[in-house]
Amino acid sequence: MKKIIYAIIIPLIVISGLVFANREIKDETAKKSIQKPLSAAENNAELKKWEASSDGIKYKEWEASPAGKKVYAGEAKIRKSILEFADMEGVVTSLSLPPGSRLGFGVMVSINEVDYILAFGLEQSDNNGMNINNEFEQLYKLSVNDKIIIRSHNVSHAPKYAYPIVAGDYVAHDGKIIYKRASRKGGC
Repeated sequence: MKKIIYAIIIPLIVISGLVFANREIKDETAKKSIQKPLSAAENNAELKKWEASSDGIKYKEWEASPAGKKVYAGEAKIRKSILEFADMEGVVTSLSLPPGSRLGFGVMVSINEVDYILAFGLEQSDNNGMNINNEFEQLYKLSVNDKIIIRSHNVSHAPKYAYPIVAGDYVAHDGKIIYKRASRKGGC
């Protein structure tokens, strides 16, 4: 009987020791992976290094191209509204994003006669991937030529896209709020 008890207890002790040791190793690597912020000089050095890389060169060429200048001009047109989180009137021009886009759900809109990608992000699904928590349900009801009111905190760009990318934080249609981004929990 003693041998059976020892045969059961010893493997449990060994396994729990391994699990505890593995947890300590993970804690140490997590502490080591946290880096202090780079200084301004280090940031500049990293930027110069990236600008000299093939990706940096391609990006600089895109910025100087007519397509890049068009995107920057579009961003400049709405920058004040973005900074003030003010209403911008837009017209839906397409219910789909450009081919190959990886921005999640979004639509194309025209604001002050300039085309923009209005991106909302990825749709959230439950753990088994079957049931979609569809916060975009009202947005799916939009049609081409619908007039909407947009508010956003961010406009960005990427060389892959020929349009500025506006983050959809708030959308109203016919005086009704049809989308409002949920605020982040426990953060800024």
